Amino acid sequence: MVHTFSLNGYNFAVDGNSGAIHMLDNIGYDILKGKDEFPSYEEVADGLKYKYSIDEIKETYNELKELENEGLLFASLKELENSASHFVAKDSVKALCLHVSHDCNLRCEYCFASKGDYNTGRKLMSKEVAFKAVDYLVKNSTGRRNIEIDFFGGEPLLNFDVVKAVVNYGHSLEDKFNKKFYFAITTNGTLLDDEKIKFLNKNMDNVVISIDGRKEIHDEIRHYASGNGSYDKIVPLAKKLVEERNGKSYFIRGTFTKKNKDFSKDVFHLADLGFREISIEPVVGTGDEIYFDETDLPEILDEYENLAKLYVERLKSGKSFRFYHFNLDLYNGPCLLKRITACGAGYEYLAVSPEGDIYPCHQFVGQEEFIIGNINDGITNVELKDKFKNNNIFAKEECKNCWAKLFCSGGCHANAYFTNKDISKPNEIACILQKKRIECAIMVQAALNNVQL
Repeated sequence: MVHTFSLNGYNFAVDGNSGAIHMLDNIGYDILKGKDEFPSYEEVADGLKYKYSIDEIKETYNELKELENEGLLFASLKELENSASHFVAKDSVKALCLHVSHDCNLRCEYCFASKGDYNTGRKLMSKEVAFKAVDYLVKNSTGRRNIEIDFFGGEPLLNFDVVKAVVNYGHSLEDKFNKKFYFAITTNGTLLDDEKIKFLNKNMDNVVISIDGRKEIHDEIRHYASGNGSYDKIVPLAKKLVEERNGKSYFIRGTFTKKNKDFSKDVFHLADLGFREISIEPVVGTGDEIYFDETDLPEILDEYENLAKLYVERLKSGKSFRFYHFNLDLYNGPCLLKRITACGAGYEYLAVSPEGDIYPCHQFVGQEEFIIGNINDGITNVELKDKFKNNNIFAKEECKNCWAKLFCSGGCHANAYFTNKDISKPNEIACILQKKRIECAIMVQAALNNVQL
């Protein structure tokens, strides 16, 4: 299938089964717009002869026909499935999300972790469990040299001693097992101090700090148990950390809710604070006044387009920063295997709770039915592991016939489950937002590169 759209004065066609993107002139756009299959010349000429000359129609039609012959327009799903059949996902672990803390000093309103404890009680991971998790990763990462541990919570800096111990322990195993450890951490930033900043900047290959944008927006959602906001505490500490790591390998990650559907203001607020690596994500969930429903979609979609246009203007003016969702690498993007299988949750990427239970990813922690093993016995629920492993874009009916599947890779398993109680049935609202982000990202690339895609 081919998806056509216009945005900010540019016309595009995206071929859903090849992943090819084409920037079109007006006549090319008119030829392809709304077509389920490549049209006949007679159909095109008859429909457009009052708008364009026959020579223009014939020349453009032949150019598009050549793209079809090359498999870059109206490519078949069967061809994609045949290409994908040659790839087999590795049945070895590449990354662990280590839940070193099921506790938090904040009480954020939208927290999927139930204010930090995942409904399992407030606790910290022991060094013994943490080291066993590291051993598990080393043992079960067969065929991989590069492996990763992501420190997560709750707030992982509440268990800073274990974080430090794991880093040192991991590095101590590298030569013996021919492994290279990469470490990352996601933190609310409130517990940072000189010691922690120095350690993180020396040892963490990536640091994610949560800031939602403008002070009034952030403080209403991301507050302490007392109700006091955390913005004034976090921002100077985050700035210090970023400055001392030379502005590299970090993300400021925020969440927008029903309360700030004008979230482009929050993106630019973070950029104006000096941050250059920014992500603002839509809140996930249902049921109360901060969550979205279908009635919010028109406003949010318009805001993404507004953000994309302003983002282009900002970058062209020399005030550069990177907005995560608009970073579409058209030339060095993910391989076909990753486009089909996405994050690898449940078999390549796993989460470990403070008790040592293994889950498919951090968002399933605390859901007993999603325990797939433990660090002592390994994977014991092989059926569940295989369910995640096989849950690729071809296993999802909504994805097989979607133009965006090779860009979103089928979406988030957890988002699907918590919306529809089925990891193979994507969240419809999330899909709509993702498609708009992809459209915006394509336009941004065209506007900034000013070249044929």
